[in-house]
Amino acid sequence: MRGLRVVCVVLAGICLLGLFSKEDSDTDFWWHLKTGQYLLEQKQPPDPDPFAFTTALKPPATAGEAQVRRFNLTHEWLAQIPMYLFYRAGGIAAVVFARAALLAAMCGMVGWLAWRRSGNEYAGIAAAFASSSVAAIFAADRPALVTFFFVSLFLAILDQRKYLWALPPLLLLWANMHGGFFLGWLILAAYSVDAWFTKDKDRKRLWMISAIAVLGSGLNPNGFNVIGTLLLYRQSALTSTLIEWQRPYLWGPPYAFDILLYSAAAVLVVSWKKVRWADWILFIAFAAAALLAFRNIILIAIFSPVLVAAYWTWPLKIPRVIYQWATPVVLLIGLGWGISQGSFFEFRSAAWALPDGAANYLRDHRPAGPIFNTYEYGGYLIWRLAPQSKVFIDGRSLSETVYSDYRKILYNENAPPMQLSGPRAQLLDQYSVQTVVMNGLEYVTGYSYPLAFALGNPASTDWQLVYDDAHALIFQKNPPPGTQVYPNKALRVVNHMDAECAAHIEHAPEQPMCARQLADLWLRTGDPARAKKMLGIYLAHISGDRAAEQKFLELSR
Repeated sequence: MRGLRVVCVVLAGICLLGLFSKEDSDTDFWWHLKTGQYLLEQKQPPDPDPFAFTTALKPPATAGEAQVRRFNLTHEWLAQIPMYLFYRAGGIAAVVFARAALLAAMCGMVGWLAWRRSGNEYAGIAAAFASSSVAAIFAADRPALVTFFFVSLFLAILDQRKYLWALPPLLLLWANMHGGFFLGWLILAAYSVDAWFTKDKDRKRLWMISAIAVLGSGLNPNGFNVIGTLLLYRQSALTSTLIEWQRPYLWGPPYAFDILLYSAAAVLVVSWKKVRWADWILFIAFAAAALLAFRNIILIAIFSPVLVAAYWTWPLKIPRVIYQWATPVVLLIGLGWGISQGSFFEFRSAAWALPDGAANYLRDHRPAGPIFNTYEYGGYLIWRLAPQSKVFIDGRSLSETVYSDYRKILYNENAPPMQLSGPRAQLLDQYSVQTVVMNGLEYVTGYSYPLAFALGNPASTDWQLVYDDAHALIFQKNPPPGTQVYPNKALRVVNHMDAECAAHIEHAPEQPMCARQLADLWLRTGDPARAKKMLGIYLAHISGDRAAEQKFLELSR
């Protein structure tokens, strides 16, 4: 049956490549791409910041903030350069393929480890797909993928005690590609402790190589400051508002992360007498990291399937012939389903998620004065407009002060949210903002940005709407003569909100909350027809919201 095993492995690899090659919809990718271009052309790190005009206006308030700023500008340089080279060689398709290959290789190593430790190749295939169930959430083109890959690679090398000589150069490479390289220290430490307690005959060699690897990893733009910087992240008011730094939920409907977490914890407890020291240390460390921030749950996806395969005691013996033939059938069905749904092998960018038209407008018209933009659009605007035009803010999160001011402008906290009064007006003047380019909605929560309504308010006579499509609005303050402006801007903004929400849900039906929130807003402002329309869109994509269903029935009478 060797041929059948080969077929299964090949099919599994193709399925994983398809799963991870979804279209690029991550707007942060674009500032990584621009940074890679900058590094190649300027041959120096992007420090001071060349892309956001606010960075120079607001120097770091503390030494800690200065450390975080430099770290964010420099720690991914060796990943950003190849990212740009892939793009230059083959466009978005090459970048998406590289991402899919990295994640598929990560899951492949998880599967190989599970196979090695369980003695069952089909358990290895199952482990690879168990890992992919969480890894699919992280299929975005960011340098963090390098950390996921290296974590699995270090586990594979150390678990078999082969190719240990490769660890120092690999850790040096990792340290210049992403700040998550300190996980390499953790993995080396766990296996070094394990070697001590088990009196591994090769332990002295392992300790020496580990020491060389850790010391060598300090040869990066930030030295050994990574742990201190990580602690500063946890204290950051800016970081605390970002979804990826929130704690994952552990109760409610089960999902892949908590199933893997609880399954691994259960098998470790049941099999505690034979669990390796390295397995205990790494599971506890990875679980703690995952419980602190959603961005870390990938660590459980990498390690828990291996633990389950290694220590699970099957209560039932399934005849080998069943899963030998069932596996390729299931893989073929999965591959066919992914291709038929159009969710596999999407070697393109998600045009629906990008403010392409707005970027074209700004490039062609070159408005005078500084630009204010929404956080999620900063990365793409950097790619399209820098260095000729600089952004207000973007995903690099460089200034606590700028982020605080950004939120005040966007929401006008402690002041009428849909007016240009209070701190919002003062800050727009303070930054000399002449142009605002923005989306109108935060798609995860569904809440609309009050700034759009404030700029569209007829009372805001200085500001005119000069561009509008389903992705972005552009307002200008006192636009020069000859600029085309839209009449009845208040109605245009309202129509835009509905159109933007509908366009987003069409491509991301798993995030329908904007329709729910807009329905509530239109009810509060006395527009039941709009509210009914948006509730209909919302209820077409979600079930179980009794309040929304009841309100929709009332509006339908």
